[in-house]
Amino acid sequence: MLAGSFPEPSLRIPVTARRRWFAGYVEQMITRDVPAVAPRRDPELLRRYLSVLAVNTARIAAESTLWSAAGINAKTAQSYQALFQRMFVLDLVPAWFSNRIKRLVKAPKRYLADPALVAAVLGLGQEAILYGPDMLGRLLDTFVAAQLRAEIASSSNDPRLYHLREEQGRREIDLLIETAGGHLIGIEVKAAATVATSDARHLAWLRDQTGDAFTAGIILHTGPHVFPVSDRIIAAPVSALWS
Repeated sequence: MLAGSFPEPSLRIPVTARRRWFAGYVEQMITRDVPAVAPRRDPELLRRYLSVLAVNTARIAAESTLWSAAGINAKTAQSYQALFQRMFVLDLVPAWFSNRIKRLVKAPKRYLADPALVAAVLGLGQEAILYGPDMLGRLLDTFVAAQLRAEIASSSNDPRLYHLREEQGRREIDLLIETAGGHLIGIEVKAAATVATSDARHLAWLRDQTGDAFTAGIILHTGPHVFPVSDRIIAAPVSALWS
């Protein structure tokens, strides 16, 4: 995850120099790239808002929570969000909805485009991530979303990426792919090498709610094996995304 998906740091730069590259990338983006496309933006406010987005990557956060944490007003936050989207730094994954299922959250899920970028913005090293379970899980979710984004762009059946969450968070599925034909693939991301049947409960609920439209459920984990968990639900390593 910390190698990132940018070609230069992942393919040409030694591991020890990658953090410096990403730190430099963030600084150039704030001080040079943004002014080139949107003059008169305050670099310090941009930096604060980007940090708030990084803290909340792979989360469903109210807009008021984000702009309040960054110390800016709603209009400025909306402008900054649109700017980072245009620069392909921020991706908003919309909420999936269905007439079959009531009380679904409609808010989008925000992702910074690359987990290594999140780590650079927040100044996090490997140790801080490994020993912070919440951040590890959300960085892995961000990593999977980045991989799927590339796969979806090259797919021929026009799939779209969503997330799903019930109100009060009773049930939640990290990522959901829906094809043009209405087929659903639910994806849960687990930052652990073991998977239990209970880890598939939300996918099983979606399967039972949507019937034949549910093509597959996948629990992506950090272990090495692929194995069945339940009807139409399997566990697979994260590496299955590109192998």
